[in-house]
Amino acid sequence: MEKIGDDHSVSSEPGKSRGFSFSWLTRHRWNVLDMINVVGRGSVPTYLFYDVDMTWAETLRARLCALGHKTTVTAILLKAIGVAQRSHPLSRTALLPGGRTAMLHKIIAGFTVERFVDNQPAVYFGAIEQPDSKPVTEIASELRSYSDDEIGSVPQLDIQHRFNHMPWLFRRFMLFLGICFPAVRLRYMGATFGLSSLGKFGCRVVVPPCVSTSTFGVGTVEPRPVAVNGRVEIRPIMSLVLNFDHRVIDGAPAARFMQEVVRLIQGGLEEYISEELEKLSRGQLAPATA
Repeated sequence: MEKIGDDHSVSSEPGKSRGFSFSWLTRHRWNVLDMINVVGRGSVPTYLFYDVDMTWAETLRARLCALGHKTTVTAILLKAIGVAQRSHPLSRTALLPGGRTAMLHKIIAGFTVERFVDNQPAVYFGAIEQPDSKPVTEIASELRSYSDDEIGSVPQLDIQHRFNHMPWLFRRFMLFLGICFPAVRLRYMGATFGLSSLGKFGCRVVVPPCVSTSTFGVGTVEPRPVAVNGRVEIRPIMSLVLNFDHRVIDGAPAARFMQEVVRLIQGGLEEYISEELEKLSRGQLAPATA
């Protein structure tokens, strides 16, 4: 047997002589599969595709950088989606067994994080509470913690890391409890929306699995020709996909929710961050460390 990492072994015989080899999925891979197979089971995924003009968002990033705060597109997106969820409660409503629904009051941003464990890529699920009311710079700082800090020092990652090494049936049972009882869900998987971004790899469009009522796929920001006031201009455009569970929300309200998200990203978010920008310009918020 050839050993790969901690818990991933490849059989050398007899498959190797036939042109293939067997292996077992790592425990970290089951973290994703359990979410898809248990939490996403029975969902009716439906997709909305939008091209978003990122001119205002890119200008905001430049303004924040000039004030000493490096900010990612993801931080701005989490803020915009959180604000939009305030006025679109169906987007943060979970379906329970038996036809009951639970509208989650506290907005929590969920997102995927890739970390390397034992030299193998592992996907974790990060969470940022109340992105609708947090400064964009604070959201960006929390995102950096999920990417850069030791797994054991980030509570959400540490819980999942330990959860990955628990027996398979126990993990499945805990996820099932989360589906049935909102109190359990809020403690361990309380995200009101999910976000998966592959933009840094040059991916134009990504359609993520439907593991919550509202799940977003984020592509890269790239210059594209668009029609503006009857003229063709080159603008920074990003493809944004909403994968929503049609059991909970219909197409029209999902589209209105998505329109609000796009409006905020394209400049409507200004009124929600004006106080933050004013404090930064006055030096009342310390610049972020690189």
